[in-house]
Amino acid sequence: MIKGAVFDMDGLMFDTERLVYDNWQRMMDEIGLPYDIEVFKQTVGRRKKEVELFYRATYGNDFPYWELAGKGRAMYVRRVKQEGIPVKPGLYEILERLKARGVKIALATSTSRHTAELNLRLAKVLDYFDALVCGEEVTNGKPHPEVFLTAAQKLGLAPGDCAALEDSINGVKSAYAAGMITVMVPDLLPPTDEIKPMITHLCGDLSEAAALLCR
Repeated sequence: MIKGAVFDMDGLMFDTERLVYDNWQRMMDEIGLPYDIEVFKQTVGRRKKEVELFYRATYGNDFPYWELAGKGRAMYVRRVKQEGIPVKPGLYEILERLKARGVKIALATSTSRHTAELNLRLAKVLDYFDALVCGEEVTNGKPHPEVFLTAAQKLGLAPGDCAALEDSINGVKSAYAAGMITVMVPDLLPPTDEIKPMITHLCGDLSEAAALLCR
């Protein structure tokens, strides 16, 4: 039985990756640059500084990344406050079942703390979490294991006693490198041949993950 569960957020707990993509597609259309979902997928699971480097490498050093990132975040916040946060199937079930079993729960996300706490509050799940580790609080982003190692440390647990729940390729690599049990619930990115050996459990949704971890 696991003692801790460490959750990624975007794409795993909330169907927010598609909201972010919609915003970026709209902004890129407005400035007349080619863009599609395949370009966006290259940014999934990365911190903003890494995303900036990707966009500048793709579109040139004069690409106005921080201007667009700020505009996109304002669009995102406005939308989730108006429409609510889109919760992934099984989220409430898995959090309830883990808490009932006394499992400690942490968040390990590349997203900023301000946005992460906003999402958790809107979904009414903030109180389930014993610790939060957000993008600006670690030196190295995923696939480096720092965010998961920090989460385990905050929970007071050994990484091997924790399950990491992830939807992204970089997230799985990060959790595996940290020495955690890896549970992948794919969203935009299916598992690649490279990461399949790193996945302990591959699940269709969080309800399936709950059944595996709480049996």
